Amino acid sequence: MRRVLSAAALSAAVAASAAAQQTLQPPRAIDPADIDSTCRPCENFYKFAVGGWERRTPIPAAFSSWSSFDELTQRNYEVVRAILEGAARDAETTDDADRRRVGRFYASCMDTVAIEARGWTPIRDELARIDRITTRAQLRDEIVRLHRAGRGAFFFGGAVFGVGATADPLDSRREILSVSQGGLGLPDRDYYFRSDSATRAIRAAYRDHVVAMLRLVGSPRAESQADRVLGLETALADSSLTRLQRRDPRAQYHMMSVADAERLMPGLSWSAYLRGLDVAADSLNVAHPAFFRTLARELERRPLDAWKSYLRFHAINRAAPSLGAAFVKQNFAFDSKLTGARELQPRWRRCLNAADTFLGDALGREYVKSAYTPAAKATMDSMVDNILAVYRRRLQALPWMGEATREQALRKLSTFGRKLGYPDVWRDYAALDVQPAGWHENLGRAVAFVSRRNLNKAGKPVDRTEWLMTPPTVNAYYSAANNEIAFPAGRLQPPFFHPSFDLAANYGGIGATIGHEISHGFDDQGRKYDAQGNLRDWWTADDATRFGELAARIERQYSAYTVLDGLALNGKQTLGENIADLGGVSIAYEALQLALQGKPREIIDGFTPEQRFFLGWAQARRQTWRDQALRLQVQTGVHSPGEFRVNGPLSNMPEFAAAWGCKDGDRMVRNAAEQAGIW
Repeated sequence: MRRVLSAAALSAAVAASAAAQQTLQPPRAIDPADIDSTCRPCENFYKFAVGGWERRTPIPAAFSSWSSFDELTQRNYEVVRAILEGAARDAETTDDADRRRVGRFYASCMDTVAIEARGWTPIRDELARIDRITTRAQLRDEIVRLHRAGRGAFFFGGAVFGVGATADPLDSRREILSVSQGGLGLPDRDYYFRSDSATRAIRAAYRDHVVAMLRLVGSPRAESQADRVLGLETALADSSLTRLQRRDPRAQYHMMSVADAERLMPGLSWSAYLRGLDVAADSLNVAHPAFFRTLARELERRPLDAWKSYLRFHAINRAAPSLGAAFVKQNFAFDSKLTGARELQPRWRRCLNAADTFLGDALGREYVKSAYTPAAKATMDSMVDNILAVYRRRLQALPWMGEATREQALRKLSTFGRKLGYPDVWRDYAALDVQPAGWHENLGRAVAFVSRRNLNKAGKPVDRTEWLMTPPTVNAYYSAANNEIAFPAGRLQPPFFHPSFDLAANYGGIGATIGHEISHGFDDQGRKYDAQGNLRDWWTADDATRFGELAARIERQYSAYTVLDGLALNGKQTLGENIADLGGVSIAYEALQLALQGKPREIIDGFTPEQRFFLGWAQARRQTWRDQALRLQVQTGVHSPGEFRVNGPLSNMPEFAAAWGCKDGDRMVRNAAEQAGIW
């Protein structure tokens, strides 16, 4: 059918195209200005490779850290922003249903005049309903209502507790219903118990935040209510697994019938809960039984006033981003205590993040038209092929692995899937109602839509075409259940990758990340899943012991690194990512040698291909931190800070020492007896 563009639509299309050309124009693969030549590469390679960038790159006021990932995200966002603004302009005239949804969603979020005029009216009925709770049955009904509205979903933090459909760890072909610990307002359960001064200050700031939020809606006795909230959350935190405990997938698999779950946790009527949630299931995975036993007890014994204070605060806190400026500012005031950010993100960026979260495929279809070319796909496929070939060769020759385990490892590698760029099947948003006005309601319907879509999977076959990230996302992942790696188009951009970059820069910038994601299939968690994505022990006892000994060496290396005032990295908590970094960069280096065979070995800007590979690795992981954010990352994150992600693996590689002429005794050369490596 012939279509005629309106002047506004044509203007939007031109603007989006211009923005794409401007923001995605490739810079130099490796910029010599980023290098600090006053630092010896064999002393601290990270400082050598990115010290120049660090000197001239302040952390923007609205950010708690700044990195190569943030730089690329900002460029991607300018492209997506043009798409959103164009969609908003013609939302009421377009005959494209998804464009209308996207445009309305973004426009309603940007309409601060209407949002401010409504104050906290959008949550008045919810707070009144909480105030009317007088029985335990009504309390349970309110939790069901929250979860039916999507607020129990894992990916939204889980109101009171989390619920969702996931691939069955023992049969990755089917989706099961799983419930998990949740309900906390602080970033991690340990924040309720650590006694250091920084954590005590965060707890005090959190209590002040609870008080402030309650006062914004005129709640009486806000201080005593805040104490009830902290008391209840502390009880839930006390029975929650730590982050380290949650690294063991078997510790979070407790499949049982609904009847058995009710016997195990008297006071929690799972059959009534599932009926209220409109989910047909006769069994479920109770991921954290100790948490739910405590929750059942608290639902029966904790005074109703405490539960009402808890529900009231979390209703306000959850809604804050969709309410007026006073709520947004208070929300940021507490977040800044955790992250050190000095300025609220601009409104357009917050609205863009929401649109990407809930309508990511609709945005992604437009984004990839300019951001992911056939040349990019061909280059990526070639790199993945080479890296898999090197991995296969390494597995075949590993001296510490026995033949029975080796056979299973090679089988797993042979079934690895790849998702590059964007989905083959785009998500259908027909069931999501987005109105021209009412940001709070549009956001609520989007949350419910995403949650219901997930819950509806329970009991059905796993959809292996589904992506876990949207196309503009600057990230990548390995899925153990699907045994696959995925690289959204948003990640396949400079400074990490471009078809025009030299091989060394591409293999260092993105190839090492390809190797990293593949290595997750064989890290301390991924190695527990077989070729079909099932949680199964396919290792002989001797090989498992040898793997553990090698992993312990990596753990010790990273636990010896410190930041700030002597705060040590947690080598156990970051073990999987450190294993993946070490394996990824080592294997990508060998894959580069494979790719260079028969090609001229160019010296560019005075650096050999080998040196440019390591520069690419370092410059792709450059980042600077505010102290608060760095502390938060070390205490709760699974990735080591950028300096250690760079120096840690390279100090174990003889190839790095050879490329830069490093000698025994240099800081970037670990003693042979201490060198760590698995794959």
